[in-house]
Amino acid sequence: MTDLRTRMIFAALMSFLMTVIMSGWITWLNIGFHPEYAARWGHAFLAAWPAAFFAVMTIAPMVQRLTVRLAAALR
Repeated sequence: MTDLRTRMIFAALMSFLMTVIMSGWITWLNIGFHPEYAARWGHAFLAAWPAAFFAVMTIAPMVQRLTVRLAAALR
């Protein structure tokens, strides 16, 4: 089992990277490369990152346990 500091670093990095990618992608799908693209992307990122961090912190341990069970069942 990992300690809390490791989980928090993982959650921060994973949520940051996923939020950058997804907010950029969804912003592009919604408005294309509009003159306000960067500002809207930044706003979407800042709104989404705390939610993504919380989700990774709370859901990742359950997903890890499920992954171990599924991998064992597929052996």
